[in-house]
Amino acid sequence: MCGITGAYAFSDSGRSALTRLQAATDAIERRGPDSQGHFVYDQCGLGFRRLAILDLSADGNQPMTDESGRYTIVFNGEIFNYRELREKLLKKGYRFHSQTDTEVILNLYISEGRSFIKKLNGFFGFAIYDKEENSLFIARDRYGVKPLHVYRDEDRLLFGSELKSLLALGVPRKLDYVALSQYLQLNYIPGPATIFKGVKKLLPGHYLFIKGDKVVRKRWYKVPYDPKKVAKNKLSYEEQQKKLVTLMDEAVERRLVADVPLGSFLSGGIDSSVVTALAARHTPHLNTFSIGFRDEPFFDETKYANLVAKMHNTNHTVFSLSNNDLYEHLFQMLDYFDEPFADSSALAVHVLSQRTRQHVTVALSGDGADEIFGGYNKHMGDFRVRQGGFKAEAVTGLNLLWDILPKSRNSYLGNKIRQFQRFSRGMLSGPKDRYWDWASFASEKEAHNLLSPDSRRKVGKKLAAKRRKDILEHIHADGDLNEVLLTDTLLVLPYDMLTKVDLMSMANSLEVRTPFLDYKVVNFAFSLPVSSKVDGTMKKKIVQDAFRPMLPPELYDRPKHGFEVPLLKWMRGELRPLIEQDLLADDYIASQGIFDVAGVQQLKKQLFSNNPGDAHARIWALLVFQYWWKKYML
Repeated sequence: MCGITGAYAFSDSGRSALTRLQAATDAIERRGPDSQGHFVYDQCGLGFRRLAILDLSADGNQPMTDESGRYTIVFNGEIFNYRELREKLLKKGYRFHSQTDTEVILNLYISEGRSFIKKLNGFFGFAIYDKEENSLFIARDRYGVKPLHVYRDEDRLLFGSELKSLLALGVPRKLDYVALSQYLQLNYIPGPATIFKGVKKLLPGHYLFIKGDKVVRKRWYKVPYDPKKVAKNKLSYEEQQKKLVTLMDEAVERRLVADVPLGSFLSGGIDSSVVTALAARHTPHLNTFSIGFRDEPFFDETKYANLVAKMHNTNHTVFSLSNNDLYEHLFQMLDYFDEPFADSSALAVHVLSQRTRQHVTVALSGDGADEIFGGYNKHMGDFRVRQGGFKAEAVTGLNLLWDILPKSRNSYLGNKIRQFQRFSRGMLSGPKDRYWDWASFASEKEAHNLLSPDSRRKVGKKLAAKRRKDILEHIHADGDLNEVLLTDTLLVLPYDMLTKVDLMSMANSLEVRTPFLDYKVVNFAFSLPVSSKVDGTMKKKIVQDAFRPMLPPELYDRPKHGFEVPLLKWMRGELRPLIEQDLLADDYIASQGIFDVAGVQQLKKQLFSNNPGDAHARIWALLVFQYWWKKYML
């Protein structure tokens, strides 16, 4: 696990970026505290920070150049099948000077060219420079586990694991107002956009090939979802379960290779428990880690984590946190964001990563299972909307009641009322609008009401509509829930869930591995019918059924709920001065010119009312943006 950055100059004026490589590399130090390196040749420069996982010697340092001196690579990530690939290269006569997966990638490129990338099982962002043909090959993994940002103008192409490095290389700091609008709706920025105009996220499963002044962009992987093939799947449900267990066991075992201490996150939910149970098969006394919330018993799941740890005899550590413990990390987290990101659960991931890093350098996680197998309440909701029937109609018939009752994510009853209201709206919407509504914290209209008139004009309706259309392209009126899961895999997974884990783990120099996102598991998941994933009573059905013998029975038949940071309490307490006198003060909003004073006032009024609803989540998005703005734009 590392951080990479670099530049390719198209003109003499573009070469100035090459002189900033040191600053760009310094900007991503936390991604790789163990060593750094730089490579500059002609019009290309590569920078690197290393978090040593495999071959801890200096032989594993980067940039790494092949024997001939022609090819040089910088690589961020892990390739879990590198040993098999290495053996095949050895038989072809290739020599190795390290025990790293980096050198395997480099020699595969020399041997097979760009097509080799399809053989990689892992997560990555890398760049390979060829001196002889003066070309640069930049690629990102299938699902966007590892980030890669790119900026191009007529003079240069710049890239980096984080926006911080691109800023150090000199990208212009111009706000993308469409990205801002979508951020206010989703609480994160969907790719390929970033908050900076002209800076793009390289999409998952894509690569760039740069030679001279030509830049070729190509999609090298897409999720192989085909409704016709799903309909022809002849495996019985029992056979599907057996295959899933085999694929997951292999995926977990592949991810246990490391030359540093390794463990597993264990939240007490099904997904991390499955990963832990499988890892414990191969690792006696596996190190496992969970966090408990002393002040928030509604969200505390350590009871279930402890049951799993006991069942599989893991070396379990619980980090018991108070709300004050969380609050103490709040501004550390905000300081690490280089674009606005308002998924508040990132705070818990930050603390968990920091505490876990004191024990291990690598942790396994259960991320990805919800998106590919249907684990969210919205997936059950979408299934029921499509099924229809008396119960669904009854919820819609009580629309007026849901509108007036108090709603909150922080209590069981308040959360149920909130869910009923959202479900009712979904019943009255088409599948595309329903998906967007359920993915959002604010509607497009509500987001625009927070923007100043000048900002609204800068959003541009046509471009905003196109970006939304691109996101929703896989959802059709005659489709099924698998299309929703595919859209989640292309949107929610890379730009919310994986972004959150990457940022917070890298802020603490911790590598997180995700077995559910082994491409063989994902490909299998999208070969399954909806009935294997969600039915009228169970979410993530095949995962729950397939691994039932390995998990404590207490994990079943209990409500699933993600952790909610106590934002509402803080905003009515410790954060109130920041809202009323600083970042969201009327005079500051007016002088800034981005947001509408009256719109923000109305949201603050709702926040401090007896029925705040989701106002705290929307206020949080504004606070995160304002904190970011002060740091990067003033």
